[in-house]
Amino acid sequence: MQYILNRIKGDKIIWLVVIFLSILSLLAVYSSTGTLAYKYQGGNTEYYMIKHFVILLFGLGIMWLTHLIKYKYYGRIFQVALWIAIPLLALTLLIGLDLNDAKRVLPLPFGLTFQTSDLAKLALIIYLARILTIRQERIKDFKRAFLPIIIPVLLVCFLIFPANFSTAAILFTTSLVLMFIGRVSLKHIFSMIGIGVVVMFTLFMVAKAYPKTLPRFDTWISRIESFSDKESEENYQVEQAKIAIAKGGLIGKMPGNSEQRNFLPHPYSDFIFAIIVEEYGLIGGALTVFLYMILLFRAVKIVIRCPRNFGAFLTIGVAFSLVFQAMINMGVAVNLLPVTGQTLPLISMGGTSIWFTSIAIGIILSVSKELENNPEEDEQLQAVAA
Repeated sequence: MQYILNRIKGDKIIWLVVIFLSILSLLAVYSSTGTLAYKYQGGNTEYYMIKHFVILLFGLGIMWLTHLIKYKYYGRIFQVALWIAIPLLALTLLIGLDLNDAKRVLPLPFGLTFQTSDLAKLALIIYLARILTIRQERIKDFKRAFLPIIIPVLLVCFLIFPANFSTAAILFTTSLVLMFIGRVSLKHIFSMIGIGVVVMFTLFMVAKAYPKTLPRFDTWISRIESFSDKESEENYQVEQAKIAIAKGGLIGKMPGNSEQRNFLPHPYSDFIFAIIVEEYGLIGGALTVFLYMILLFRAVKIVIRCPRNFGAFLTIGVAFSLVFQAMINMGVAVNLLPVTGQTLPLISMGGTSIWFTSIAIGIILSVSKELENNPEEDEQLQAVAA
C-alpha cells in the first residue's frame, strides 16, 4: 500500500473518492446488466462486469498518466482539441450512429464508438479556463474578452443541442458559472441568458409549426409534460425508478438482489442510481451523494490555494461540470427533474464517458500535485498558460 501511495501524487482524498466510486460502479453495473446479459450474451452475466472492469482499469491508467503531466500544458493541448472537436460534432450530426434515437456517436473500427460531445465538453471547459486567465486584465471588455469567450461556447452548444439537449444545457450552464467566477461582466452574462431563453422559445415555435425540422424537440417537450403530469402513461421508467428506491428502504435489499433492474430501461446507465438505492438503501444513496460532494469540496480547496489563475479556473470548471451532471442524474432517478439521459460520472456503464471523466479528474489531481510540489509556482503559471 505504501508503494502505491508513493507512486500517486495529488490530493489523496480525491484518489480515495475515485476508488470508492469505481468499486460502487463495478457492483452496480454487475447487478444491473443481468437482463442485458440474457438478451445479448446467452446469460453470461460476467461478460459486462469484466468488460466494465477493463474500461475502469484503463480509465484509472489514463487518470494516473494525466495527473503526471503539468497542468499548464493542458491549456494548449485542449485549445487544439477544441478545434478538432467542433468539426467532429458537425460530422456526428451528419453520419453519426443513433444512440437513444439521436446521432450522438461516431463509428470506430472493431465495433467501437466515440461520443464526440465528451471531447467537446472537456475541451471547451479547459479553453475557457485558459482564455479567462489570459484576458483577466481586460475581462470586462466586450470585444476583446467576452466575444472570444462566448463564441466557442455558443458554437459547441449549438452543435451538441440537436442530438443532446441536456448535455448542451449542462455545458452552457457550466460555462456561465465559469465566466461568473472569472469576473466576466454580469451584464454580458445575463444578456446571454436572455438570448438563450429567446432562442429556446423560437425553436419551440418552429418545432411546433414544422415538426420535421427538429424531430428531437417533441421528445424533450414530451418529457417535460410527462414530468409535470404525474399520471402520464409515459412516466413508466420514472415510476420503476421510484419503486426501486421505495424497495431499498434504509439499508437496501443487498448486492445482486435488485428486482427493478428487470423492468427499468437502462438500469446500468441513466437509472443506475435507482439500482444503487434499491440494493444499498438510503445509506448507499446518501454515500454516493456524499462522495460527489467530497470531490467538489476538495476541488474548491484547491481553487482557494490558487485564486484567479489557470489552475483555479481549470479545477472549478471541470469539478463543477462532473458534480452538476451527477446531481442531475440522481435528481432524475428520484423524480426531482425530467428525464435527461445523463449518465452518473464514473459509475454508469460506458466507455468514452468514463475515459473523459478520468482525464478530467486526472487534470484536477495534476493541479493539486503542482501545488504540493511547489506552492509558489502556481503564481507564475498564468503567463505560461497563455
